[in-house]
Amino acid sequence: MVAVFGLLLRTLLSRGRVAALLGVGIVGVLLALAVGSSSQPDRVDEAFGLVDGFGLGLIVPVTALVFASSAFGDMVDDATLVYLWLRPIARWRLAAAALAASVCVAVPFALVPAVVAAAVARGDDQLPLAMLAAGSVATAAYCTLFLGLGLVARRALVWGLAYVLIWEGFVARSGTAAARLSILVYARSLLASLADHDAPRLASSVPVAIVVPLAVGAVAIALTSLALRRVDVK
Repeated sequence: MVAVFGLLLRTLLSRGRVAALLGVGIVGVLLALAVGSSSQPDRVDEAFGLVDGFGLGLIVPVTALVFASSAFGDMVDDATLVYLWLRPIARWRLAAAALAASVCVAVPFALVPAVVAAAVARGDDQLPLAMLAAGSVATAAYCTLFLGLGLVARRALVWGLAYVLIWEGFVARSGTAAARLSILVYARSLLASLADHDAPRLASSVPVAIVVPLAVGAVAIALTSLALRRVDVK
């Protein structure tokens, strides 16, 4: 597992991905600086809205998607997965190593700019720590969800962006049933509660906002392990 983890860690950190995600993070921090320099009375609400919308709604899921879907997806595309698949390692161990590599690279690129943005936006004092906690749960959940997507679907980035932008951006806000299938709804609920901010529409309780994304992640890892047993590596 250690060898697989190291291999995937090196392959995920390509220059193109690093440059693109650093650029997105810098944009978020610059927007937060603009909000923090404002003297408007609603600056606190603007700071929370920026962290909620740009941090949790964009940086966290897109970063997790880019790295997690590429962990196995790159190997599927260049037909090198067979070399990893033939190693005498349990499939769940391969999935766990890929998840660990994805989370290790996604967390700094997703959470560091989001937490810095929360700090420089000069919102509530609890906002940076709330973003760190909610973002950690969301990043782990998104990585587990998108890990298997890169294994079983061509154009995983397109499908993942469709889920983030269409389902979570619009459909999940339309009703309770759809909201229960959205990681973002749980992450926003946790952020609002920890930051002592007004709860968003269709919010869930804090225990539910933590348990459900982690439970989804456990199921997703099990499905990824199953897919590794059945994948065509020719």
